[in-house]
Amino acid sequence: MSKKKVVIGMSGGVDSSVAAWMLKEQGYEVVGLFMKNWEDDDDSEYCSTRQDWIDAASVADVVGVDIEAVNFAAEYKDRVFAEFLREYQAGRTPNPDVLCNAEIKFKAFLDHAMKLGADLIATGHYARVRENPAGKFELLKAFDSTKDQSYFLHRLNQAQLSKSLFPLGEIPKTEVRKIAEKLALPNAAKKDSTGICFIGERPFRDFLNRYLSHKPGPIKLDNGQTVGEHIGLSFYTLGQRKGIGIGGLKSHRNADGTSEPWFVARKDIASNTLYIVQGHDHPWLLSSRLDAGQASWVAGEAPEPRLLSAKTRYRQQDVACRVLAEGTDRFALEFTDPQWAVTPGQSAVLYDGDICLGGGIIDGALGV
Repeated sequence: MSKKKVVIGMSGGVDSSVAAWMLKEQGYEVVGLFMKNWEDDDDSEYCSTRQDWIDAASVADVVGVDIEAVNFAAEYKDRVFAEFLREYQAGRTPNPDVLCNAEIKFKAFLDHAMKLGADLIATGHYARVRENPAGKFELLKAFDSTKDQSYFLHRLNQAQLSKSLFPLGEIPKTEVRKIAEKLALPNAAKKDSTGICFIGERPFRDFLNRYLSHKPGPIKLDNGQTVGEHIGLSFYTLGQRKGIGIGGLKSHRNADGTSEPWFVARKDIASNTLYIVQGHDHPWLLSSRLDAGQASWVAGEAPEPRLLSAKTRYRQQDVACRVLAEGTDRFALEFTDPQWAVTPGQSAVLYDGDICLGGGIIDGALGV
């Protein structure tokens, strides 16, 4: 019987490198695929595509797998970046990694891999897939809860999951580093990439500045008092504390002489007004309910209304909520405890224990 062929996305990072080695150890025929998704200013100090390709090719050589590079920059610009800019221009705060996984890594990449004769694809994501007794594929959290990336994968469907492997889902990140060192991989000590997939480590505001039109407007307090001028609503996100530009603003003092920080609390697109409030627990920063659209369910249908848990941002603990489906592609979440800085444009992702059920894009939230 011939080996199953797996095409794995190799980014040049340590996670996908170790994942490729693991698959080979498990007896698969493994082929690496390096995706180039961004071409604008690729020669700048912030874009490391060239070095990433060198790292990926060097690892493939050590592990003993073939690797090829494929350019998805056009698809990325059309399907991910254009939407990213539309959302920012509308005053929302999108999560491009969610869209990149759904549109590039598990669509364009999957299609390309199938043309290469792959049986399955794999990535270095920290997540798990299993087939349940009913024959449905489930997306599960990784064993290493500090690295779990199911939040970013919640838009994957049955067809995509049935073809996907996540070799790192059952081992901790510390073990991944140890394996890389033991194998003497050339990127064993390489830092994990942070920041948005196509932007790299560049200053985010500078980057947005090149692509978005921006119109200054008033910064106001919750009582309507104008206290400054913002540089454009696209450049602020709810809950933001630093870089608001209100350095001279007098703060209310506590009895002990300390003062509470200021936070971005609302963006009024119609009047181009940014509202700020003082104190982490200001009522304007708390929400008891959110509404979401563009729903995507792993099982192909919305979960029954019941008590579940959710994340409204990646690094958040799961919080108890009740889900209310509103048609085929909309839902609402009612929280047991009010949630802080629920941000339109971010993803609300639902869980039943370790099982990721899917989610949607936050449209808005209701206060406490």
